[in-house]
Amino acid sequence: MHKILVANRGEIALRVMRTAREMNIKTVAVYSEADRNMPFVRYADEAVCIGPAPSAQSYLRADKIIEVAKQTGADAIHPGYGFLSENAGFSKAVSDAGLIFIGPSARSIEMMGSKIAAKQAAKKFNVPMVPGTEDPVKDAAEAKEIATRIGFPILIKASAGGGGKGMRVVNNEGELEEQMRMAKSEAMSAFGDDAVFIEKYVGAPRHIEIQLLGDQHGNYVYLFERECSIQRRHQKLIEEAPSSCLTADIRKAMGESAVAVARSCNYYGAGTVEFLVDENLNYYFLEMNTRLQVEHCVTEMITGIDLVKEQIKVARGEKLSFGQDDLKMNGHSLELRVCAEDPMNNFLPDTGKLEMYQPPKGPGVRVDDGYEQGQDIPIFYDPMIAKLVVHASTREEAIDRLCRAVDEYYIKGIQTTLSFGKWAVQTEPFRSGNFDTKFIEKYFKPEYLVEDNADSEAVAALLASVVWNKEKKPTGVTNSTNGHMPNWKLRRK
Repeated sequence: MHKILVANRGEIALRVMRTAREMNIKTVAVYSEADRNMPFVRYADEAVCIGPAPSAQSYLRADKIIEVAKQTGADAIHPGYGFLSENAGFSKAVSDAGLIFIGPSARSIEMMGSKIAAKQAAKKFNVPMVPGTEDPVKDAAEAKEIATRIGFPILIKASAGGGGKGMRVVNNEGELEEQMRMAKSEAMSAFGDDAVFIEKYVGAPRHIEIQLLGDQHGNYVYLFERECSIQRRHQKLIEEAPSSCLTADIRKAMGESAVAVARSCNYYGAGTVEFLVDENLNYYFLEMNTRLQVEHCVTEMITGIDLVKEQIKVARGEKLSFGQDDLKMNGHSLELRVCAEDPMNNFLPDTGKLEMYQPPKGPGVRVDDGYEQGQDIPIFYDPMIAKLVVHASTREEAIDRLCRAVDEYYIKGIQTTLSFGKWAVQTEPFRSGNFDTKFIEKYFKPEYLVEDNADSEAVAALLASVVWNKEKKPTGVTNSTNGHMPNWKLRRK
């Protein structure tokens, strides 16, 4: 493998390219007109514009991406995450074109991409399941019969999708018909498939996932777990590894269940099996993500394994160079997704220009970002700016390190999730490890992010100092406050 086309953008494109460079592999960037000046475009050895800003006209153009790969002499395509990463048709088209798809087979993607097919496959290997249906529900009458059998509340879920789309909680029989109609309509709109299934609603679960690797020779390992329970709109905001609640025995059982799911579809490459864990630490299979996860960084930090490098090696046909007994957990890692969203306004997107952008540094701090100061955050794509990742010897030290890093992360021009992240990890439920996926609903209020003791005159003076220095030194920001600057995300006027 001599040249990889990265069919993605932003921080994940950079992430893949950096590992490729360490492996002496050339890279090709494809980009939309909106991303012409992005760092990943400059970092690649070659870059080709593939269309206008909207994803459907650029990053989702499988035919154009494969055409560029051939034109530039790339012999492999890495899809990153999102966009075409879990598109079985794209995987097959890449292979049919004589190129290497750095990911699983089209068959594995197709099987695990259907939540119903995935559950059916996993069940054959005795992986624990949430009570519910194995086949799509035909109509409201059948749904009512199933709900009566397993008991309310229930969860209606789209078979073909994710991200909370086509998902409805039904608390009683009176809500069932309307909620099912809405779930099917939303599923059809989002995924072109209105198939839904029903499962028992686990009211206060934790969302815990297992990272695994498999090669094309039947070897598998699991790289322990990630806790992903801090979410808004069913999308993750804070992840950590390891989880604060699992015992060694449960961790082993979940890891072996994840490997069983991978075996059920002859999976190879990097993948993640997601589970719901109830208050008694019973775990249930949720779904499999047939790609690299956004939060893969925390696993890398506690294992020392470069997951992108392993993806490339597996795609080249190499065997895993380590076994399960070789893997050990080292310390604790936390990740905060730094998104262009306003936590004071229901986490709504807040796109605009990064008037000031300076990420934190120092021991145990990693920032995977895709933007630079002065650039615009476009409305066309996911609002994530960066991933702030920390590592320390203990969970408590990792929490303190994340707080320090947030204080040193300077962003001006847009609202972000930085202030929420610092607040969340300092709460008693988080520090004690006693929380679930309802964390924001139960504990968060926007007013908690307002600093009561901000000295307005001091803030004004510091602002004037920062602006003056910014104009004097446009390539960097300095100040005269002994290295301490106001946190723009915490002080709101």
